[in-house]
Amino acid sequence: MARNNIFDIVLGIAVMGTVGTLIGLTMGGGLMPIAITIGLVLGGVIGFLGGRRFLVSILIGTVLGGVLAWLMADADRIWVGAGAGAAMGGFLGVQISMLLDMRAAKKAASEQVRTLPS
Repeated sequence: MARNNIFDIVLGIAVMGTVGTLIGLTMGGGLMPIAITIGLVLGGVIGFLGGRRFLVSILIGTVLGGVLAWLMADADRIWVGAGAGAAMGGFLGVQISMLLDMRAAKKAASEQVRTLPS
């Protein structure tokens, strides 16, 4: 396995494991181990598939959401803000990734048209 692939898997496990923990805190009861396990597995798969941009957007959303909740509602609600920030970060990450992929495809198509003999 390539070094970048291992880094992506570890990043995915760390980020999605954190998100699973936050979801488990919200759900409470005996569901926390299930939420953490699902987060860890999904993080490993996303990292294996190379979803670094997606994971970084979730990480940024988690941190910003937690900080915003801390500033607005006190330290007792950091985990709620972090969970909501992770969800928003994931959503925005997918959208930004799609836009970047569309831009790259459009650029590749225009360069291909330029190189075709007339």
